[in-house]
Order: sequence, then structure tokens, then C-alpha cells
Amino acid sequence: MPKLSIVVPCYNEEACLDALHRRLGTAARASVGDDYEILLVNDGSRDRTWEIMQGVAASDPHVVGVNLSRNHGHQLALTAGLDLARGELILVIDADLQDPPELLPAMIEAMRSQKADVVFGVRKSRRGETAFKRATAHGFYRLLARATEVDIPLDAGDFRLMSRRALDVLLAMPEQARFIRGMVAWIGFRQVPILYDRDERFAGETKYPLGKMLRFALDALTGFSSAPLKLASHAGLALSVGSLLIVLYILYAWIAGHNVAGWTSLMLVVVVLGAVQMFVLALMGEYIGRLYNEAKRRPLYIVQEIAGADNRVGTLGQVAEASANSDSPGGSGTVPMRRRSAAKARSNK
Repeated sequence: MPKLSIVVPCYNEEACLDALHRRLGTAARASVGDDYEILLVNDGSRDRTWEIMQGVAASDPHVVGVNLSRNHGHQLALTAGLDLARGELILVIDADLQDPPELLPAMIEAMRSQKADVVFGVRKSRRGETAFKRATAHGFYRLLARATEVDIPLDAGDFRLMSRRALDVLLAMPEQARFIRGMVAWIGFRQVPILYDRDERFAGETKYPLGKMLRFALDALTGFSSAPLKLASHAGLALSVGSLLIVLYILYAWIAGHNVAGWTSLMLVVVVLGAVQMFVLALMGEYIGRLYNEAKRRPLYIVQEIAGADNRVGTLGQVAEASANSDSPGGSGTVPMRRRSAAKARSNK
């Protein structure tokens, strides 16, 4: 077991990989000597990311390249790397080098001196980002803090250092829609912040456009809070009270012999009620959809190929032993340990 594992999810990061490899290696050697590994996870990139990973893994025995079978998304690619990591300490960092690898020695020292299981980076500034991105990120973290039952740190991303026991607890959580920074906060243990200035992206473009950001925010809210459902309940209660008042007004007008005029106001009430009902149904559908995805119990990720390491088995995904690009396609694959144990138990009945 190496002293340190560095997990890096990558999607279309060909322009960053050489600098990333150089800076990660320098930071790791300054922290733990040669007792480290770097797991580069290719999340279905469309450029030369995997080709470059294979070359780096062939030239550096510390590097393990993990090629997923398709684009699974940032959080599941990160999950795959964490699941296959073997280190006593695990550093999570993105490939764009906005989070400085040179902070690693200080993070390890903070973990040791404060006897913590998690050291997470908190952004003091965010260089190279638009005012819209900064404003929405600021609002998102504070909305999340108010809405969730978990104390999720403000202005903290996935950049963090974890102990092996913290990672083992995290890997025991098999949910499909993953918000890893919230899941790490949920596990508890002692977690301490370290402040830093976030740099501009080293190269390339952001992999989180507005649509993905909204999906990510929705996963965070629905995964760690029942507040949207409570909001729907409160809206339903308020509309019920309003409807009762309207009924009482109509009854009073009928008794008093007055005509109840107002086709426009009637249609307005109908449209508002219909819109709120659709909103509530959409919220319920979001939670039901999460339950549906969890009930299928599919592997969280599928690994097509691993470069630069011996065979590895995860607990949350499927590692194929052969692929269409290998000399012996059609391999049976490696079943996750959790499912393997369940299958063995069924066969012994």
C-alpha cells in the first residue's frame, strides 16, 4: 500500500496532462518521497487524453491510467479513481490545475498536527472566472448550507486530502447520484479547512457549462435535503387556504345576491394552481427518479482498460478484463466485491 494516492478525473484535458504530471510528481516527492501513486481517470474524453495517459503511465511507474468505457460524469469518474486507489492518504484534485498541487505538503502537515481525517481546500479568491460564475457559486453554497441537514463547508470544492478510514466510509455509500463534497461532510470525523487562492484554468475550457451546473446543484439539494419537498408542501397548504378563501367569497356573494364577475381573475387562478401543481409534481418526480435509479443497482462505473498497474478491483464498479481494443476481446470482467459476496451467499443457500 503506497503512502499517498492522488486521484485526478480527466475529460478532454490533453493540454493539461504534461504540466499536471510534472507538478503532481514534484509535490508528491516533496511530501512522501517515492511512496506514491497518481491515478488519472479518463472519463470518455474525445481528444488525445487517453493516448497521453498511456504514454505517461509507460514512462512513470507511479502513474496509473484508468480508461472508463464512456463518459460517466465528473463525480462518477472521481468515484472510480477513489475506489481503485490504494494509498493511506488520498488527495483529490482536478486536472485543470486551478487547485495548486504545491499545497499538498501543507495539507499533510495540517492533517498530522490537527489529527484530522479530512483537510479540505477553501477558496479565498477565484481568478479567471466570470462575475456570473462567482455570483452563482457564492449563492449556491449558501443556499445549500441553509437547505441541507449536513454542515457542508462554504466555498469548498472536491480538492481535499482524506485518510484511508475516511475513504473507506465514503466507499460504503453506494448511491448513484453522487455529490462527493457533501458525502465527505456527512461521514463526520475531524475535518479542517486550509485557505488558498484558486488559479485560472491552466488550459482548455471549463467542463461545467450552465446545464451541468444546474444538474449538479439539483443533485446536491435533492441528495442532502428534503427542503424542496417541504417547500412543495408549504405551497400546497398556502394555495389550499387561498382556495378556501375564494370559495367563502363566492358563497358570500351568492347569498348577498351579487354576481361574481371576473373571467380574467378566474383564469389567472386556474393557471396559477396548474403551474404550482406541475411544479410540485416535478419535485416529486425528481425524488422518485432518484429512487428508481437506486433500485436498479447498476455499477457506478465501468473500466474498459487500466494502464501502468496490475489488476485492480473496486467495490462500486465493474473492471473489464478484456475490451474490444485488446488481443482477447469479450472478457468476463471483474465483478465488484460487494456483488461477488452477495452472489456467493445466494449460491450457498
